Amino acid sequence: MFEQVIGQQNTKQRLLQMADEGRLPHAIMLCGPQGVGKMALAIEFAKFLLSSSSRQATSFLQQPSSLAQAPSSNTQAMLAKLEHPDLHFSYPTIKLPSMKSDYKPTSDDFAHEWHEMVMGGYYFTMNEWLEQMGGENQQAIITVGESDSLTHKLMMKSSQGGYKVSIVWLPERMNLECANKILKLLEEPPSQTVFLLVCQEPEKLLETIRSRVQRIDVPRIGTDDMLAALTSKRGLSAEAAQRVAHMANGSWLAALKLLSADDEGELFLDMFQTLMRMAWAKRTRDLKAWSERMAQMGREKQKRFLEYFLRMVRENFMYNFRVAELCYMTEREEDFARNFARFMNERNVIPISDLVNRAIRDIGQNANARIVFFDLALQMTVLIKNAQ
Repeated sequence: MFEQVIGQQNTKQRLLQMADEGRLPHAIMLCGPQGVGKMALAIEFAKFLLSSSSRQATSFLQQPSSLAQAPSSNTQAMLAKLEHPDLHFSYPTIKLPSMKSDYKPTSDDFAHEWHEMVMGGYYFTMNEWLEQMGGENQQAIITVGESDSLTHKLMMKSSQGGYKVSIVWLPERMNLECANKILKLLEEPPSQTVFLLVCQEPEKLLETIRSRVQRIDVPRIGTDDMLAALTSKRGLSAEAAQRVAHMANGSWLAALKLLSADDEGELFLDMFQTLMRMAWAKRTRDLKAWSERMAQMGREKQKRFLEYFLRMVRENFMYNFRVAELCYMTEREEDFARNFARFMNERNVIPISDLVNRAIRDIGQNANARIVFFDLALQMTVLIKNAQ
């Protein structure tokens, strides 16, 4: 049970205890940073709930789960393949060129791609999911078509006579029309239905939705659990695992990224270094060319770069304190920081962070990317000089 979850013993026990004690809420929202295992916890808990037999599932809240008989081999096989008829996934989708202009995509349109993704592992990013759908340059959302589809599915009787479990990945990506319909589902949940919301930015959800779910904050993976996973699952030496675990900062996805050849990370570092050097030299024409290059990226990739930018601002600022435990950089990033970090100090670190956060907001609101990035570049020519 929970074999694919790395660490998170306290959260596992909390979920199981709620079920054992007969106080399982109809809607749980697992919140936390990327890579800590929220989706893994949701899937494994859903498998646990669905593993009861039909007779026992109907009275599950009245008896401890430890008394439930083992699930049938058929149920086990369906759960192993994540093909149980009472397990429903909802997730952000894109509109393909083949779809009509007024069509509202649903999770069913990408069920094959989703199944391939989750069967490959329960730890993955939005970027990986976009690539799986073939829409790297699009912004994925959960449309009102999904809420209508989910309502129809959940209003039907459980095929196995027990729970129906709805896992919603990144509910903060629901558009307003969809969010309002999901709210109605949460207010009047269908019989024997449990909602598991896997959320990374809960502040973007409607307050009325947040008030109707039981929130569980999933912490970063503990260092010991991370080290154990890196040595057992990835075969790292103790020394190598220690370095990766420190830089991953409790995120299994970050650890995997550090272990792989990360072309995007290298690109982002190059773009960051180029911007800083040109901003210092006030090479306006080159800054304009830099902003045009950034504008050619898809909006999701632009946002990832800006988030990387924020991380570099933070890491270079902390580098000035010369405390290794406070810094989380690759060797190449640290090489750049040795000469650059002094230009990120108390005189400009907050204005720069505010500037980048504003750019993230503007890109998210579909502002003209050329204008956003050129404005960012021009303002950096002033802010980087303020460090002196």
